[in-house]
Formats: sequence, C-alpha cells, structure tokens
Amino acid sequence: MSRDARRTATETDRAPGHASRWKTVLTVGIGAFYLLPIYIALSVAFRPSTDSRSLWLPPRSLYLQNFVDAFRQGGVGRSMLNSLVITACCIVTIALIGAFAAYPLARRRTRVNSGIKGFVLGVMMVPPLSVLVALYTTMAGLHGVSTYWGIVVTITAFELPLSIFLYSNFIAAIPSALDEAAAIDGAGVARTFFSIILPQLKPVTASVVILTGMHAWNDYQFSLYMLQKPQMRTLPLAIASFFSQTTSNVYAATAAALVAMLPAILLFVVLQRYFIKGMVDSAIK
Repeated sequence: MSRDARRTATETDRAPGHASRWKTVLTVGIGAFYLLPIYIALSVAFRPSTDSRSLWLPPRSLYLQNFVDAFRQGGVGRSMLNSLVITACCIVTIALIGAFAAYPLARRRTRVNSGIKGFVLGVMMVPPLSVLVALYTTMAGLHGVSTYWGIVVTITAFELPLSIFLYSNFIAAIPSALDEAAAIDGAGVARTFFSIILPQLKPVTASVVILTGMHAWNDYQFSLYMLQKPQMRTLPLAIASFFSQTTSNVYAATAAALVAMLPAILLFVVLQRYFIKGMVDSAIK
C-alpha cells in the first residue's frame, strides 16, 4: 500500500472518533447553557438579601429563610394546591376528550373529518390573548371567574387541539385490522376503543400529559384574569406577587420558583421514556 493510501485509510479511521468527540463537546455545551439559569436560581434562593456578591459565586451557607418567606408571605403552599388541582383536572379532561375525539378522526378518513382536523390545526394558531376579552365576558356571565371549573374549561379548550393532533396521528398508524377483528368477535366501538386501542396509547398519552400538563402548570395569562380571588391564586400568580411597583423580593420569588419546578421535573423523570417514544412516533406516523 502506498503512503497516500495509508494516510487516507488512517484519516478515515479517525473521522468517526473525531465526530464523536465534537458531538460530546456540543452536548456538554448545550447542557451547560440550559443548566446555568438553574445554577443562578439556586445561588439566589439560598443567599440572604444582604449578600451583594456576584451571583456566579455560590452562597456561603444554605439560607432557608427565603423559602419560609415564600410560603408565609407569598402563600406558596395554598397556591401549589390550587395548581395541582387545576393541572390534574386539565390533564384528565384533555387526555380523555382528546383520545375520544381523535379515534373517529383517525379511523374514518372522510372529507368532513379532514375538514375537522384542519379546523383543529387552525385553532392551534389562534393567539389566546386575541380572544381573552370575549372569553372573560363569557365566563363572567356563566359565573366561572375565580372557580376551579372555569379555569379548567378555559385551559382545556386551548390545549385540546394539540391533544387531538397527537392522538390522531398515533391512532392512524395502528392497524385497522384490529378493529375489524374486534367487530367480528362482537365488540362494539366503545369496547374496541377501551380494550384494543387505549392500551396502545401509553407513549402518546405520556407526551400529552407532559406537554399539556406543563402548559396548565405554568399558565399565567388565563389565571391572571380568571382567578381574581387571592385564595385561588396559582403558583405563577404567587411568584408574581413578590413584585410590585414599590417593592420586590427577588430572593423569595426565586425560592418559590424552585418549589414550582419540582413537580414538573418529577413528572418528566417518571414519564420521559414514554414521552420520547410518543413524540417520535406521533411525528413519524
């Protein structure tokens, strides 16, 4: 083998390893970029307001008074309960209604169903703030302001299109022969859905739970107008209460934000395996 041939073979062998190292460096860089805000938040939450050092420096000791102020002054405990109730109700209604609506849309490919799916996608493009005035007027007329059911209905209405879109794409890839076999055995539409289709929807359901659950958990724009009573405040509203025109408590607000992050992180850790599979399958199928 000539010298040039040996050099070309050596460079070819080194190429995969070189690319792998660059991917590792890029992954570490992106991970550090996303973890930096969390580090700053931890640095702020665990230091007293008298500590004027750079936020890049870790606190000298774990100062827990900010978390005490978050619960006592900001009412984070009550707000977390409200957020949990609202988010849980939204997740259940969005997942159930979305799956029920997506099943006939995926199985019966007619012009009407195609038009409905196009309408659902169109609703996803509507900015929520553009209909906020009309929405508030309607909910006030129905006495739904500052109630659990009012905010749940509002968030569910705006999150359903995403749920229907994900479920319909996933169900469309499930062989229709399963439905035909169930019908031959005497199963109706409802039994076919609950016995055959629903058990196969775990991956996409995890995606729906995480995506819509995070939107409900972090909702601020609807909660600001629909939940006007102090005892009905959710976590985003409780965090915002630490800021006013005259005073602000960044340290307690950051502590409250860290508390609000914990359920979201826990939910993703539990469902991440199904979430990734569901997002990939829904996109491809």
